[in-house]
Amino acid sequence: MSTPQAIRGTQDIFGAEAEAFAHVVETFERVRKLYRFRRIEMPVFEKTEVFSRSIGETTDVVSKEMYSFEDRGGDSLTLRPEFTAGICRAFLSNGWQQHAPLKVATHGPLFRYERPQKGRYRQFHQLDAEILGAGEPQADVELLVMADQLLKELGIADGVTLMLNTLGDGASREAWRAALVDYFRAVQGELSEDSQERLEKNPLRILDSKDPRDKVFVGDAPKIDDFLSDEAQAFFAKVTGGLDAAGVQWTRAPSLVRGLDYYRHTAFEFVTDRLGAQGTVLGGGRYDGLIESLGGAHTPAVGWAAGIERLAMLVGDSGKAFEEPADFAVVPSDANHLDRAMKIAAELRSDGYSVDLPFRGNFKKRLKKADEVQAAYAILLGLESAYQDQITLKNMVTGQQTNIDESHYRNAIRDPKYLDILGGAPRPGFGRRFRQASSI
Repeated sequence: MSTPQAIRGTQDIFGAEAEAFAHVVETFERVRKLYRFRRIEMPVFEKTEVFSRSIGETTDVVSKEMYSFEDRGGDSLTLRPEFTAGICRAFLSNGWQQHAPLKVATHGPLFRYERPQKGRYRQFHQLDAEILGAGEPQADVELLVMADQLLKELGIADGVTLMLNTLGDGASREAWRAALVDYFRAVQGELSEDSQERLEKNPLRILDSKDPRDKVFVGDAPKIDDFLSDEAQAFFAKVTGGLDAAGVQWTRAPSLVRGLDYYRHTAFEFVTDRLGAQGTVLGGGRYDGLIESLGGAHTPAVGWAAGIERLAMLVGDSGKAFEEPADFAVVPSDANHLDRAMKIAAELRSDGYSVDLPFRGNFKKRLKKADEVQAAYAILLGLESAYQDQITLKNMVTGQQTNIDESHYRNAIRDPKYLDILGGAPRPGFGRRFRQASSI
């Protein structure tokens, strides 16, 4: 019988990659709290119409990539391919309008049946942040500043560029769309097959085409700036002015578009060349017409999403280590001291220290494991040099050790002067969790 294999387009994450993944999520959680975004949890599947109505029946996501199935009750359900539609559904069905403007954030797995490639999977994970019920340009600015800070705190901001554009208000966008149809219709036969199909339904997406046949004509296509109303120009000016005031660098990208009609005003992507062809690490925009398309009242909204796998790849490439050394390893000399070792490990962990408790092998092998996990100190139990009510504290860097009465060892190890007698400072990061907890 053959060994079961993972489904194509999925991955099992372990070791340094898993630690980088967790670091991305932990950093996101910390940053979203700084900006007062409220945490939400969403169902992994929704009724199919939630996505088909919001993403668009003619898009590749709906027509080719969604994992849809019929449940036992005969309803068509779909594993979520993105977060925004489900969040808008929840906004309507749960009466969250009473909290508007509502700032929410979440993260988790999404599902799309597409060709797996570097940083892109059929089950993938995203961070997501949205502001619902806010039509002010300051909402766009806050989301962008938040995204910029996230990338900086992850240590991956260098080489990542914020590409920014405006799609204008409804009237501006419609005038631009009509001009694009006229322009591309004149060269329709020379466009790619996909762009010929999009010409009448979704001409803005031609501007984002990667096909060389389309790129020839994109450069001279009508620009949104020629169709912006005074109100749309003022909105974009406030967005760019806010970014400048916050010290966020940006680059104008006039070909950056969102094809669906409910998108308005700001569109943006943070891009890098460190991920091959798939260079976007975070993207989003303002979708003032989406909630209305789902049957709600007109509700302005703006948001972004970022691929956790892609961010983790950049974090991993930065060379930062995430498997932190242990503060302590508790090493019993024999089986008679196992319960005692468990008690001490539990006490240290409750104090906020990270502890490794080797549970296999003789004393020598357990002490070797303490060195492998880079423990700053080892607490040795049952050595002949110590009395029955003493522990032996060993500095794993210098090798020096001393005996302490077990009744007050917890106070002793908090005293830097005491630890200095073992030959100097411990490994970097020692007691980090304890210091953070005690400073609150």
